[in-house]
Amino acid sequence: MSWILIRHGMTQGNTERRYVGCRTDEPLCPEGIAKLQQGEYPAVKKVYSSPMRRCLETAAILYPNIKAEIIPDFRECDFGEFEYKNYEELNGREDYQAWIDSGGELPFPDGESRADFAARSLAAFQSIRQEAGSEDCALIIHGGTIMSIMEAMARPQGSYYDFQVKNGCGYILKEDGSYTGIGL
Repeated sequence: MSWILIRHGMTQGNTERRYVGCRTDEPLCPEGIAKLQQGEYPAVKKVYSSPMRRCLETAAILYPNIKAEIIPDFRECDFGEFEYKNYEELNGREDYQAWIDSGGELPFPDGESRADFAARSLAAFQSIRQEAGSEDCALIIHGGTIMSIMEAMARPQGSYYDFQVKNGCGYILKEDGSYTGIGL
């Protein structure tokens, strides 16, 4: 069995390098749709998705004949006060510098910590592993969700930030932890 972990297609906020979290439910941008339509993705029997619009739209493009099962805890991180801001807008803020200096470990102001987000993402993944059976499944999720799952499951092991992926890219993760990249 394989888990196909795919980051949603590109949104306008992604093109502007914004922190697009669970407080912003924006659609895919035209460029993001076009890139997804040009890609090749493995066939699967089941699709799981974040409830965010960008993930549901991605699932419908990549797997039009499979209804995605929504997993609420696959939603993106809560970036709190940093939501939909980019580096230029946050640069010079004391709380942003503190977050950067922590290596991303501090909680986002009025948002979620990376540890809590990773625990939520991994618990959601573990819950569907029990019900999936032996069929290959796709997860249409967020970059941080992929990084959380891969940090915990991938062999050889890597750190959270080792598993960053671009929009529409991801990993094929086997049950034994071995993996290969998709579109990387």
